[in-house]
Amino acid sequence: MDIKVIGAGCDKCGKLYTNTLEALSELGVEVPVEKVEGLMEIVSLGVMSSPSLMVNGKLLIAGRIASKGEIVDLLRPYLS
Repeated sequence: MDIKVIGAGCDKCGKLYTNTLEALSELGVEVPVEKVEGLMEIVSLGVMSSPSLMVNGKLLIAGRIASKGEIVDLLRPYLS
């Protein structure tokens, strides 16, 4: 599973990153979560909203912080 938390160094990106790590822990999954903060890297992904969460190249959350519970629900289908 390829997980990216996208944000140009914003505080909200840090919170989404933490919530994502906690969701993975709750699911018992150990996968690296990449923080994408460089503007060129963000643009290359085609994401214009910050913070955002991308899993396996699919944008799941754009422009907001999701709770740990919401992220757990979003990640479950990728585990089966």
